[in-house]
This record gives sequence, structure tokens and C-alpha cells, in this order.
Amino acid sequence: MDAQPGGNLALYALAVGGGALALCAMPGVGGDYAGDLALIRDWAPGLVISMTTEAGMEAAGAANLGFDLQRMGCRWAHLPVPDFGGPDADIAALWPEVSGSARRTLTGGGRVLVHCRGGCGRSGMAVLRLMVETGEAPDRALARLRALRPCAVETEAQRLWAVTP
Repeated sequence: MDAQPGGNLALYALAVGGGALALCAMPGVGGDYAGDLALIRDWAPGLVISMTTEAGMEAAGAANLGFDLQRMGCRWAHLPVPDFGGPDADIAALWPEVSGSARRTLTGGGRVLVHCRGGCGRSGMAVLRLMVETGEAPDRALARLRALRPCAVETEAQRLWAVTP
């Protein structure tokens, strides 16, 4: 799969586990929150995972993102991680439930979308982790992800968390 551009938002999608797994920037960060939501609605993910902090979402005009996604009939998980960071103990403790839901969606042929502010580091980290958890070899998964989104997984700490489930 490849990038699917919208107004200001592009979804970078890969075939994973029988479904589609995508990453993108935060809806609204480019100034067109409504248009970005329309693109997400049209792509029809079963689950959206937000890796941004509440403050980051508010700053981009996406304070109501979780509500808006759920109103569209999409499940939403919020795993706030600071920019360039990795999951702290609290977020790591939530990961197994969110990951299980994502993997069930993928194996059922569904779609999962992960976003952070820029659609690179934190979202790339979560996408890579899901690819590894569905059975893909870490090096191959990272190469395949970066072939589509070269900025995916920005720090070594993010890469290490992603490849050691």
C-alpha cells in the first residue's frame, strides 16, 4: 500500500496481518481539522491510536479528536507519549490491551490508524511494534516501514521499544 493524501493529511498505509495499518500526522495540524477527519472517515479505520499528549492535541485544534472519532463509529485509544519519547511505565502497561485490539482488527481484515504530531517517531514506533507483534522480522519491518515513511521511528529508544515486545 502507499500514501493516500487528503487535504492537508496523508495516510501512509501498509498491509499487515491481513488488514491495513497506517500512520499519519495529527488531524488538524495542517489547519484543516474537518478535512482531515473526512479523510479518516473515508478510509474507515476500525481503531485509531493517538500517541500525542492532550496539550499537543489542544495546540493543533484537535482537543475533541477522541469524541469526533467515536462519533464516526471508530474505536479510539489514547496513549500519550512526549515528542521524541517512548512509552513510560503507565503507557507500557496499557499497550497490551490496545495492541490486542489492533491485532484483532488487523487479522479480521480491518484497518488501524496510528498518529502522532508529525506522523513519524511515536506513530512509527507503535506501527513497527504492531508489525513485529504480528510476526514480521524487526529489521524487515523497519525497512518496509521506512520505505513508505522514511522518518518513521526517530530515536533509538523508540526503535528498541518497538522491536522488543
